Formats: sequence, C-alpha cells, structure tokens
Amino acid sequence: VQLQASGGGLVQAGDTLRLSCVDSGRGFSHYVIGWFRQAPGKEREFVAGISTAEDATLYADSVKGRFFISRDSAKNRVSPQMTSLKPEDTAVYYCALRYGPTLTEYDFVMDYWGKGTQVTVSS
Repeated sequence: VQLQASGGGLVQAGDTLRLSCVDSGRGFSHYVIGWFRQAPGKEREFVAGISTAEDATLYADSVKGRFFISRDSAKNRVSPQMTSLKPEDTAVYYCALRYGPTLTEYDFVMDYWGKGTQVTVSS
C-alpha cells in the first residue's frame, strides 16, 4: 500500500477544493479510506471516510454538509470535495487506509498513512 495525498493549496474562505488520495499499490478494494487533519497546536481529528466495499460514508460534524467524499475505483482514488471552506479548515490533511469494511473515525485503528497535504484557507 502506498498512499499519496494531493490537492492541497491556499484558497479563500468560501472556496472549494478537492483533495485526492491514490493507492499506487494494490488499490482500494474492501478497505476503508479515512481523511484526517491536524491544525497547528491541535490534535489530529477525523474529517471523513468511505468504505470502498459498501460506498458508505461518514463525516465529522464540523464538515457535514460541506465536504463530500467519493471514490473512483478505476483510478484507485478517493476524493473529498471540500466546499464552503472556512479558515478553521486550515490544516494538514492526511488520508489513511484500514483493512475491512467498517467505517471508523478513530485514527489509531488505521493501518496505513499517506503523507499530508497542506490546506490553508484565508479569511
């Protein structure tokens, strides 16, 4: 498994940004892909997740209704589209993979992590 997160950048409040997580290894069959973020001075927190076996999704309350996660199985890609971005969304965003179909918001059960991508939202 080799996870690669990309798509971060500097945007203004209210803008939309789409991140991408690609597995250059075996692909995303029957896994859970979770997105987490860590802002300076804060603990890492769950953002969104998708179960590739069931297409079920899970969102943190802070992003519900603004972030939408989807997958492209042909491209081994999971992409959260982040809309109506706020300055408090500024963080390094990480994608992680967990074997099995069960969605989770807990980072300590994830099996693999990709390098983060920085998202900065200016006011």
